Amino acid sequence: MSRVLERRKQYLRLMRQATLESGYFTVADIAEATDTPRSTVQDWVNRLIEEGCVLITEEQRGRHAARYAATSVMPESACRRIFTTIDGGEVEIYHECMSGGCAAFCEFHHARAGGALQSVHRDGTLLRERACLGRREVAVGLDPAPAVGIVGVFHEDGCIRQQIRCIGGPAYSLTDMMSFAEGVCGVTVRREGAVVEGEVVTRALAYVAIGIDDTDVEGEGATFALALALLQHLAKLDGVMPIGHRVAMLNPRLEGATAGNSCSYIELAVEPERVPQIEEAAVRFVAGEAASPEWGVAVRQGFRVPGGLRAYGRSAREAVLTREAAEATAEGFGIRLHGGRGVIGALAAVSLIGLPHDVLLDPGRDVCTGWEPVE
Repeated sequence: MSRVLERRKQYLRLMRQATLESGYFTVADIAEATDTPRSTVQDWVNRLIEEGCVLITEEQRGRHAARYAATSVMPESACRRIFTTIDGGEVEIYHECMSGGCAAFCEFHHARAGGALQSVHRDGTLLRERACLGRREVAVGLDPAPAVGIVGVFHEDGCIRQQIRCIGGPAYSLTDMMSFAEGVCGVTVRREGAVVEGEVVTRALAYVAIGIDDTDVEGEGATFALALALLQHLAKLDGVMPIGHRVAMLNPRLEGATAGNSCSYIELAVEPERVPQIEEAAVRFVAGEAASPEWGVAVRQGFRVPGGLRAYGRSAREAVLTREAAEATAEGFGIRLHGGRGVIGALAAVSLIGLPHDVLLDPGRDVCTGWEPVE
């Protein structure tokens, strides 16, 4: 996000909070809260008055400072984060909302609209969508038409541009909220009567999956807990957007396995140039925290899973695999392995990305099952 947009968000957030708490704010209030010169804050106040975001409620009189108020005390944004990853000609869009209800609304209408989207899936408040580059028109309107749809997705100059068409509440979200979401570089909009079409710009990040296995021993440790700790650790690093953590079950009849033989993987969106450092940090963290000397880590870029790699995941649920088989498969698909015996399960973990929880947790389910495509 540009520094100017980030600064604008910071000032508006403070101004709206002060308006909620006191009914007004002064330039001195904001200058003190941000440790910024009053002249700089005054310039921002003047700019936000011109934009219609701030009103003068009381002019300056002698020693009494002018008082201002934010024009709206509505939630600054229902959108927490909006970010994107790219893999070849496909893009994954991640939209994390403050409200499960709002996320469900977008899931329903985006799926109904289709447009540039191939699939739509919601996990709690995180909406996750797969799109093809290009544009496909969508007619929005009142029921039974969708209220909002993604009509185009484009990759340009290291950024992803989503073109969104909407009416009503979704139009308010596009015009007044999305620009405040973490990960958004900019929003432009235009109106055609009741219909609003806008473009949301985000960075084209790299999708990185990190599989982990064999980090625990009997009575000590748990791979799922270490994976979750790793996600939290990496999320604090520059250039990283955390996506989530998943648990997958492998061959339950494997001798010596704990808790039915589960493995874990985490998903990240990473600035492309930062991927090597993130991989190094992940391996160092797991090596330092694992209870077992046989810990294994697998690192893969890209969210599209070739059939041959998915087949390895299926085999890990049905048979006993060797490290040699894991190394050969990893080399064939450009996956980096680190550690001991655990690389067998770690590779299986990253071969199972993109599957629903009920498939990941049931080793008897067909791993070919994935998210349902948009009709």
